[in-house]
Amino acid sequence: MKIIHGHKLKRSLDSDSMNVFPFLLVYLIPIAVYLGFHLGGWYHFLTPLLVFVVVPVLDYLVGSDKNNPAPTDEAGLQASLVFRMITWIGTPIQVGLVFWGGYVVANYPMSIHEMAGFILSVGISSGVVGINISHELQHRVDNKFEPLLARLMLWSVFYLHWAIEHIAGHHRWVATHRDPATARLGESYYAFWPRSVFGGIKSAWEIENKRLYSNSRKGLFNLNRLVYYLLTQLLLILLFYVLFAWIGVLFLILQSIIAISLLEVVNYIEHYGLLRRQMDEQRYEAVKPHHSWNSSHRLTNYFLFNLQRHSDHHYKPSRRYPILRHFEESPQLPTGYAGMILLALVPFLWRRYMDPKVLDLRNR
Repeated sequence: MKIIHGHKLKRSLDSDSMNVFPFLLVYLIPIAVYLGFHLGGWYHFLTPLLVFVVVPVLDYLVGSDKNNPAPTDEAGLQASLVFRMITWIGTPIQVGLVFWGGYVVANYPMSIHEMAGFILSVGISSGVVGINISHELQHRVDNKFEPLLARLMLWSVFYLHWAIEHIAGHHRWVATHRDPATARLGESYYAFWPRSVFGGIKSAWEIENKRLYSNSRKGLFNLNRLVYYLLTQLLLILLFYVLFAWIGVLFLILQSIIAISLLEVVNYIEHYGLLRRQMDEQRYEAVKPHHSWNSSHRLTNYFLFNLQRHSDHHYKPSRRYPILRHFEESPQLPTGYAGMILLALVPFLWRRYMDPKVLDLRNR
């Protein structure tokens, strides 16, 4: 690795700090949750308004960014501490927001619409900040610190198994019928949701069983990790009950369902109808950039740490978010994820728009 000394190091950090600044936009979402609570009333819906109205409109106005980092800059960006730290702070923000939310619902009287808006807002923040940042961190399998941060965030939304299934399952079987997180042509989001959620749990359990079978170390504590994950989730429920009573537990579960649903609708969008050619019973063609839907809309890529450059993420999963690339040959979405989510929630509109695109891709 190239070593930078003295004033060159300072200049590099200053440059990185400027480049990383737009990615701080994602933290406007938990700020919106707090601001909506502080203002009260219908302002509790400030967060969904920001995410699903303001962001799609600005996404359209700001437009796309199809520029890729220069190859000579990639090593520096990949190793940049500043770009890493901007994701690390997501863990205390996410876990802190969920515990603060439990405290709020247990101690502040709210009307039904205020409570609904508050839970919805925290759930959206848990999906965009919590699960999305955990996705970036859990791919950093070359160290233990960042996957630990990822699991703490997934712990706060009852989705710890995803840390196993996404890495060892989804990335292996993406764009095949063996992957529960790849939406099939003609499948609605509402049919996809249970197949992906419960299929993902089943997949994670099977992956762990295979790992244990091949592990030569046997013993009482060498158990399927999903067992440990379940125990920690039960501990979280118990902790919320002790601290915030049943209202806190209900809040915890509901915001988790919202966060998980937000993750799954993004899963639905990312590979809808795309398939890899099957070579034989066990082998498929290698994952290529055209096996994921791509979007280079600038604003939502800042909010999602370039997740929408999904083609490169699957093509080269070890690449950190600052160096993910745009590929022109990848199938392109017409809007960023925020706009596509709204379309996916209306199945006949989704199919009317997306199915011809998938069929055209298959014909080509």
